[in-house]
Amino acid sequence: MAGHSQFKNIMHRKGGQDAKRSRAFAKIGREISVSVKGGSPDPAHNPRLRAALVAARLANMSKDAVDRAIKKASGAGGGEDYVEVRYEGRGPGNVAIIVEALTDNRNRTASDLRSMFSKYGGAFGETVAFQFDRIGAVRYPAAVADADTMLEAAIEAGADDVSSTAQGHEVITAPDALAAVQAALEARFGEAESAKLEWRPNMTVPLDEEQAVTLLKLLDLLDDHDDVQNVTANFEIDEAVMEKLSA
Repeated sequence: MAGHSQFKNIMHRKGGQDAKRSRAFAKIGREISVSVKGGSPDPAHNPRLRAALVAARLANMSKDAVDRAIKKASGAGGGEDYVEVRYEGRGPGNVAIIVEALTDNRNRTASDLRSMFSKYGGAFGETVAFQFDRIGAVRYPAAVADADTMLEAAIEAGADDVSSTAQGHEVITAPDALAAVQAALEARFGEAESAKLEWRPNMTVPLDEEQAVTLLKLLDLLDDHDDVQNVTANFEIDEAVMEKLSA
């Protein structure tokens, strides 16, 4: 399989699910805060906030917790002052890694991530963004439409590409077209499952089993950091190796 920000979906998960749920809620809360501060507390006029609210529902975050996060970010104090930061580096096997974070302390976050990269033989701070394309991605479950209908709607909305499988539809857009395409599709099919900017590898690095084990440990550690929102890497692991590691 090719590496991307959803690598955790196919990995055998370790324990501590309550702690992981708490971290997930905290990360969604930060995204809600930044979305509100950067736009409107009304999701109808804030596509980024709408996407964050969808993520909250998918994570089973309570409505009260979501409402508190919105109220806190839009209140007089404005809540914590998070900034968006992108870090780059290389992991085992020369894999390119992009880490997107929301932090209230750049020095702390950078120090933590540098230590993680070093622990697993990586190189923190190397420029690797040229090995990725920046895209917008809008996703719907397969049940909302057949492939032809979704393709037609996506083209009319101004999207660049559509991939439809039994699991769902993924509509690809230029970054600056994401909001308009999302709005057009939601007017026809209802709320999207997700709609966000992503990094998509334009080249991948094949890994052997030993490299794969080490890299996945690093990615898992990075993803679990409180300040980290997204981790994207351009690795490729043979299906047989993935099955062995997931057993």
